[in-house]
Amino acid sequence: MGTAAVNGIEICFETFGDPAHPTLLLVNGLGSQLLGWDEGFCRQLAGRGHHVVRFDNRDVGLSTWFDEVAYDFAAGFAAFRQRAPVVAPYTLSDMAADAVGVLDHLGVEQAHVVGMSMGGMIAQTVAIDFPGRVASLCSIMSSTGEREVGKPTPEANAALLAKPPKTRHDAIELAVANAKVLGSPSHFDAARVAAVAAAAYDRGFHPIASARHLLAVWQSGSRLDGLRSLSMPTLVIHGRCDPLIQLDGGLRTAEVIAGADLLVLGDMGHDLAPPLWDRVVDALSGLVGRAS
Repeated sequence: MGTAAVNGIEICFETFGDPAHPTLLLVNGLGSQLLGWDEGFCRQLAGRGHHVVRFDNRDVGLSTWFDEVAYDFAAGFAAFRQRAPVVAPYTLSDMAADAVGVLDHLGVEQAHVVGMSMGGMIAQTVAIDFPGRVASLCSIMSSTGEREVGKPTPEANAALLAKPPKTRHDAIELAVANAKVLGSPSHFDAARVAAVAAAAYDRGFHPIASARHLLAVWQSGSRLDGLRSLSMPTLVIHGRCDPLIQLDGGLRTAEVIAGADLLVLGDMGHDLAPPLWDRVVDALSGLVGRAS
């Protein structure tokens, strides 16, 4: 575990594997810590000959929190619904610059950038804003930012906008309840979800970050033009039963990035459950091999 001074803030990161191997930079989703990339998954990737880096996005975990920055979530939500400009404390481009700052700190010139959910949006933004730093791109359970695709189901939207928990017990209960709605139905494991939620609470409980992350997503809007400009090897992975960012979000992402490969997993929801790891690791290793 280490800390990088990046863009005037601190970003906490952790690495696995040999730094001489190709670097996989794993970018996490909305409101969640680096624990969202399970240690077992990271070690499995490292065992396939990759240098794996996971990190806390700004405002979560052990990275710098933005509690002193004024913002108005209700106004931002209203502006988003009215298709008006959204004011946010920071943007996806800021978060993309944080990711590149971690690479700078580690002395990595180019990385294979992998993001899931909001992390996929950040990974796309890294590729758009810093194309020379991206050896390949993998966007998992994410979308293009266009409003017409990747919409949540009503049940998933309710889970996304649920009132933040205040206690450890409530945080664990909410995580399990949300996993039932959002996760892979055939791979639901309440005990595993509860254990991860407990570890996240004990490590750095900061649920208000989800609101600021949402504002960053809404502020950033569509990445369509930028995605169409990309030329690095790209893989899009999406679950057929994802209720939070539905499958058409992934299909559209693969459609607009020239030459992108698409992997649709029929038993995948909006999570990276252990039974999915072998297929995802195989796909990522194949992407790195093609890029090399």
